[in-house]
Amino acid sequence: MIVSASYRTDIPAFYGDWFLSRLEAGACDVTNPYGGPAYRVPLVGPEAEGFVFWTRNIAPFGPALEAVEARGLPFVVHYTITGYPRALEASVIPAARSVALVRALAERYGPRTVVWRYDPLLITSLTPPEWHRKTFAGLAAALVGATDEVVLSFAQVYRKTRTNTERAARRHGFTWRDPAPAEKRALLAELAGLARAQGLKASLCAQPDLLDEGSRGVGLQAARCIDAKRLSEVAGRTITAKTKGNRPGCLCAQSRDIGAYDTCPHGCVYCYAVSRPDAAKRRHRAHHPARLTL
Repeated sequence: MIVSASYRTDIPAFYGDWFLSRLEAGACDVTNPYGGPAYRVPLVGPEAEGFVFWTRNIAPFGPALEAVEARGLPFVVHYTITGYPRALEASVIPAARSVALVRALAERYGPRTVVWRYDPLLITSLTPPEWHRKTFAGLAAALVGATDEVVLSFAQVYRKTRTNTERAARRHGFTWRDPAPAEKRALLAELAGLARAQGLKASLCAQPDLLDEGSRGVGLQAARCIDAKRLSEVAGRTITAKTKGNRPGCLCAQSRDIGAYDTCPHGCVYCYAVSRPDAAKRRHRAHHPARLTL
C-alpha cells in the first residue's frame, strides 16, 4: 500500500510532529471526508510500502524524512513552487527558498525523489500568461538537475475556489478569469516546451481535455502523480499498485491519503482543499501531535 501525505493538506509544512508521532506508533486514523467512521492506515511495513508527500515547504519535515528512511521505506516528494504574489498565496515561503530546499532534498535523497509541481495555473491581472512564461522559465532553469519532471494543471474553479478568489480580488484589487480551453492548451504547450528545453518532462494532472497534438508534440503527457514505477525505482524493489485515479483522467496508483480538508493555513486563494482559510488556521492551531487523526 502507498500512503499519500497528503493532497488534502500540507503535512510536511505544518504537521510533521503529528506524522512523526503516528509513524512511531505505526498507524494513524483518518476522518472519512465523505462521512462514516474514521479508518486506520498503517504507516510501517509490511502493509505500508512507501510514501508520497505533497508540500510547499519541506524544511520542517527533515526529521520525519530521516525516520521514514531509517525504516527502509521509500518516498517521493511533490513540491509545489509557483512564485505567486502574496495576494494569491498569503503564507507560502519565497520561491528562491523552495528552490534551495528542493536542491538540498535531491542532493540528500536523489533527484528521482522530487517532482516539481507548477500548479494550479491561475490567470489574473497579477499573473497574466506572460508572467507565467517568464516565471516558469526561471524556475525550470533553477531546478535543473534537482528533478526530472514538472506537473502542470489549471485551477479547477469549484464554488469554494471562486468564493475565496473573489474575496481576495476585492481585498487586493486584482481581476481574474478562467481561460477558454484553447488558451489553456496554448499556454500548456508553451510551458511544456520550456520544460523540455531544460531536460524536464512535463505532465498534466487529470485534465485530459487539455491535451492535444500541439502539447503532445512538445512532450506533455498525462501525469501519474502517485507513481508506483517511480517509487519502485527509488526503493530499488518493485512496488505494485493498480491504477485507481481520484477523478476522471487521473492516472494515480491506488493509495490511502492520511490528511484532512480545511487544515492547511498556507492561504492559497485557489485551493480546492480549503473552504474557509480562517477555519483552517484555527484547526492548525488546535492540532495536537498525540491525536490519532489529524
